[in-house]
Amino acid sequence: MTVAGLHLRLARPGDLSAVDALFAHSYARLIRADYPPSVLVTAVPRLARAQPALLASGRYWLAETEGGILAAGGWSPRGAAEGEIRHLVTRASHVRQGIASALLSRSIAQAAAEGILRLHCLATRTAVPFYERMGFRRLGEVSVPLGPGVAFPSERMLRAP
Repeated sequence: MTVAGLHLRLARPGDLSAVDALFAHSYARLIRADYPPSVLVTAVPRLARAQPALLASGRYWLAETEGGILAAGGWSPRGAAEGEIRHLVTRASHVRQGIASALLSRSIAQAAAEGILRLHCLATRTAVPFYERMGFRRLGEVSVPLGPGVAFPSERMLRAP
């Protein structure tokens, strides 16, 4: 990893506003090349909201330095032997430095320790190459409903032994 002083830790409910700020800063900047403005205007405000239950789950990780949170991501169980990677995002100014890989690897290891070896994710178009490098394969594009009249095109992906 190339970020000095980087520390990975589990999120806490009190991190909600900092994670919201990370999402608001990063989502629009990172995905704008792969989505039309109409999608960004309607979907990003809904995507850029941390979920309190996920932060409190003991399965959501933060990467931080003394300067603040640089990335976040985790997973949730999905059925008896499967899980879902959730809200993995890196501050736009810190992409391609191994931070998201470290968080995803931590999540994969934690899931495996709980007996979960099949992990799904809904990837942005921008993130598909990253997930493929991390062992996920494409299952097909889906339209994720975010609210009345608001849908977000995503790629369903799977990482399985």
